[in-house]
Amino acid sequence: MVSWSKASLIVAAIFLISLSSASVAHGRSRRFVRSYDEPCKTMRLYFHDILYDYSNSTASSTSAVVARSTAMSMNGSIFGTMVVFNDPMTEGKALPPSLEETTVRAQGLYFYDKKQTPADAWFAFSVDLISEKTRDLSVVGGTGDFFMARGDAIEGFTYFRLQMDIKLYECYV
Repeated sequence: MVSWSKASLIVAAIFLISLSSASVAHGRSRRFVRSYDEPCKTMRLYFHDILYDYSNSTASSTSAVVARSTAMSMNGSIFGTMVVFNDPMTEGKALPPSLEETTVRAQGLYFYDKKQTPADAWFAFSVDLISEKTRDLSVVGGTGDFFMARGDAIEGFTYFRLQMDIKLYECYV
């Protein structure tokens, strides 16, 4: 018969408590799925991107170019261009009257790393291929309902908005 010392029982109890405390701290628990090929949550949202281009108001823009390679921009290439975004996402196609009223926002960055056509991505973010009909984006986290979300979003143009079909494969509820 194996006898457990008092110290080893305390260490085991602390370990088990620490495993469950991550989800308890956020008031969420992990939803397990029967198959990892099927998403635990799907949704359709519209992603509204308003790029600041030096002619529109900074109050209405939601993304901006923050870095550009000067040597490569001389020949018309977009190599090295980095864009940051903080875009509102809505269930309907209409942009909300006030961007402050938006409850869900997509935040992140993307940049181009090819000289000819942007076709690659860096650091788990995806590239915004303007000329393509549909594109894939990696969902790599978030806050609120998107806490620790992982999955992919397929986006396509719809009247100057992007329709995103989001599939999450790890959900915390």
